[in-house]
Amino acid sequence: MTDNGVVAGGRLTDRVSLGVLAAFVPRDAVDDAVAAAGKQARRSDGKLPPHVVMYLVMALALFADDDYEEVAARLTETLTAWGCWDESWSVPTSGGITQARRRLGHEPVKDLFGDVAAPVAEEETAGAFLGQWRLMAIDGFEWDAPDTRENAAAFGFPGAGQGDRPAFPKVRVVTISECASHAVVDAAIGGVAGKGAGEQSLARKLYRRLEEDWLLIADRNFYCWADWCTAADTGAALLWRVKADLTLPVLELLPDGSYRSVLVNPKVKGKARQALIDAARAGQDLDEDRARHVRVVEYEVPDREGDGKGEVIALVTTITEMTAAPGGLLAEAYQQRWEHETGNKQLKTYLRGPGKVLRSRSPDMVRQEIYGYLLTHYAISALICKAATEAGIDPDRVKFRRTVRIIRRRAADPAAFPP
Repeated sequence: MTDNGVVAGGRLTDRVSLGVLAAFVPRDAVDDAVAAAGKQARRSDGKLPPHVVMYLVMALALFADDDYEEVAARLTETLTAWGCWDESWSVPTSGGITQARRRLGHEPVKDLFGDVAAPVAEEETAGAFLGQWRLMAIDGFEWDAPDTRENAAAFGFPGAGQGDRPAFPKVRVVTISECASHAVVDAAIGGVAGKGAGEQSLARKLYRRLEEDWLLIADRNFYCWADWCTAADTGAALLWRVKADLTLPVLELLPDGSYRSVLVNPKVKGKARQALIDAARAGQDLDEDRARHVRVVEYEVPDREGDGKGEVIALVTTITEMTAAPGGLLAEAYQQRWEHETGNKQLKTYLRGPGKVLRSRSPDMVRQEIYGYLLTHYAISALICKAATEAGIDPDRVKFRRTVRIIRRRAADPAAFPP
């Protein structure tokens, strides 16, 4: 919430309710996802219909402290008031909700997230763009899952074989989010142990889905030659920090302090590598399977505390034209990566609650629950961004935690959930 809580067109509190889920995750998208997964209700037998279960999964994320039946009561009372609750449907009990979640599975919720999650910032949204590019960031985080045999086998434990086993299996989630709104637009879910469990491996599932008008910002843990090429080939612009041991030959110093350089496939060695560097220095076209033209921005932040003090930060970008994005603006844009950390905190602390373990005792339900969190976070982030844009303020000034509290308080208002 802003300092005075007022936005264009009235107070934000007038527009926040449980209905935010229906507003930004519309019923037709829910029905399409259910149908695509073949999960439609086939007969009237008193079971919860799939579209209600989909919204229930999102509501479980919104009310993480409440038990199944309490969350169901909040939802069904509103649907009944609107005439959207069929008397043939069972009023759900805890056991009934568990069975309904199992029938639905995680695929429809995953597909729904893929259908509705898109950048929400507009041209007028503060801090959303650098020139023609929409600022986006990629990063990962972990969640604790209940310690069941199935979850342990599917997701594993961090630091396996390094002493005492942690209390809970951990689920790794890598997401791409919009820096201005914090809205997550793509995600990959996996474990923390075994082959393919790292952030880089999960990120590889996302790179081919980048959009041409994005500027994707990434920390130094994500760079490798193959991934850079995959991401760049989508047409999206890239701004990635790289580790100090990556060789970046200086081909030409530019007036803004950046310099032209070249990334070379690590399989190319010796004289062949030097020949590619010489060709890049001369401005020649390169075989992109072997080398890529890039631009490098290096800078220090001398007043940083801890291990980073005096450290040189090296950013590599596909934006090779200095006039399109001067080095100073790129350095400022890279700092927007921390907005992704803010979004992670909103998910893990303000929605789920600090130190809380997920509800689900099986891997399929864990994935379903996480996509429910992502959908709920997306809906709230979209609402905040829309309100802030209309008010002409930065979305950061609208406090996520307070918005969640308002939604939870107003959930009992039937008029707050459109049919």
